[in-house]
Amino acid sequence: MKNILIIGCGLLGSSLLKSISKKKIAKKLFIYEKSKSNIAKIKKLKLPGKIVKSLKDGVINSDLIIFCTPMSEYKKIILKINNFISSKTLVTDIGSSKIQTSQIIKKFLKKDIQWIQSHPIAGSEVSGPEHGKENLFNDRWCIIIKEKNTLKKNINIITKFWKRIGSKVVLMSAEKHDKIFSITSHLPHLVAYNLVKSAQDFEKKQSYDLIKFSAGGLRDFSRIAASNEIMWRDIFFNNKKNISKAIDLFINNLNQFKKDINSKNNKSIIKKLIQTKKVRLKIIKLKQDIDKPDFGRN
Repeated sequence: MKNILIIGCGLLGSSLLKSISKKKIAKKLFIYEKSKSNIAKIKKLKLPGKIVKSLKDGVINSDLIIFCTPMSEYKKIILKINNFISSKTLVTDIGSSKIQTSQIIKKFLKKDIQWIQSHPIAGSEVSGPEHGKENLFNDRWCIIIKEKNTLKKNINIITKFWKRIGSKVVLMSAEKHDKIFSITSHLPHLVAYNLVKSAQDFEKKQSYDLIKFSAGGLRDFSRIAASNEIMWRDIFFNNKKNISKAIDLFINNLNQFKKDINSKNNKSIIKKLIQTKKVRLKIIKLKQDIDKPDFGRN
């Protein structure tokens, strides 16, 4: 890979910059960022790469373009880069839902351009270039979306790129991706947002100063609920069909718990609690987390 353009330089964009630079994956790195605040931070942090003032300057000089913006920005940026992007340039992204973005790409991207969607399973509740880490993608899964018209050589290029970044790569369809992540990522974030909102509503209604008594549960959900609101709005809207089904399943299970509690159904509730603990053990066994208690905090 000769030259790479990062469009959008928040947490993931800046982490990619650091990783690409450290591992010498590209000869030249270009950064396109709209936010004046982020540009100031990039300069202050002396992040690797040249900031380009126009998309054209970055696009015409790059072999690979990586979209690291909110998904709601994709259409606008695609329409701009269509004017000067070459068929030799490969495009990818880091978006967390794929079916709707795939439709946007097919509808608006110039027909001779190959865009292979990626989703690195990495991130945090914090955002902004000041939080970027060069090892953010190490040993994390990166999902690459394989479609019928995707050229094998381009799949190989993107796969090689993410592996050099440090990720473990798996290929799947956009449909399978969005179904899986509606349960493993999107629903948990929605639950976290709703739980924190419920605590706020309860506090207001009861006039209790309850937030200062946050136990581990509310504290840890509040960390997830501190995630970037624009990014998560886009995810909820883009994957609305699968998320709606996940919500229905969650509500059904929640009602079953409510029924067991109200009827004091000891056998049923103990069975549920024991079964769900097995998921935690499986996550640790698969090295998706460590077995240190309380998230490793003292």
